[in-house]
Amino acid sequence: MATVTQMSKKRKFVADGVFFAELNELLMRELAEDGYSGAEVRVTPMRTEIIIRATRTQNVLGEKGRRIRELTSVVQKRFKFPEKGVELYAEKVANRGLCSTAQAESLRYKLLGGLPVRRACYGVLRFVMESGAKGCEVIVSGKLRAQRAKAMKFKDGYMISSGQPVNEYIDSAVRHVLLRQGVLGIKVKIMLDWDPKGKQGPMTPLPDLVTIHQPKDDEYVRRATEVEAAPLLVPTDIDVPAMPALPEA
Repeated sequence: MATVTQMSKKRKFVADGVFFAELNELLMRELAEDGYSGAEVRVTPMRTEIIIRATRTQNVLGEKGRRIRELTSVVQKRFKFPEKGVELYAEKVANRGLCSTAQAESLRYKLLGGLPVRRACYGVLRFVMESGAKGCEVIVSGKLRAQRAKAMKFKDGYMISSGQPVNEYIDSAVRHVLLRQGVLGIKVKIMLDWDPKGKQGPMTPLPDLVTIHQPKDDEYVRRATEVEAAPLLVPTDIDVPAMPALPEA
């Protein structure tokens, strides 16, 4: 990442993908308790900027910015960036109810705390729907109560599963929680609502969205035949004097 060498486009894309995957795994393990919700890498001519999205940004920064400096040093040494060649920033998640990563982490810590699976999942489901989502699905699989493994699925609202809109409307996250009886798998899928402004959801509407406009007011237009047949005489208010009576013979 840091060394500028001639490489093919294919190798560059693979190297970028491996870098992001490893960076994401590092931040996910380190900042799980602080509501880590993803990262964004921006490469500028001066340096590489990594923006960390989290629900509790103050914990990410640490006391007087100590923790973010430690993370910057770790990333710099691991990926061999030059001195001051990488910078980390923390950004607060605008609406954590619409972030599947934040909700999967929340559910993970609820289950680690000993909360029953059904109660924890319904709590996440209700919070997501109250935050303005169009639909939500939570799947928990593993040894839930008995020795036999099974999967429990909780759904609410509207959810699509195929086509191009899935890439824009569906936000999904997978997490694993290690309990005494074994490992549970958590999958959270959130369907965002259409937002023309692009703040709470995608700007492009669903392809099957039908908008019914209000009918226009009817305007009466006279036909050409009516115009031709109309009398050309214009009524006037002039008083016509009466004719004098003729004398009798």
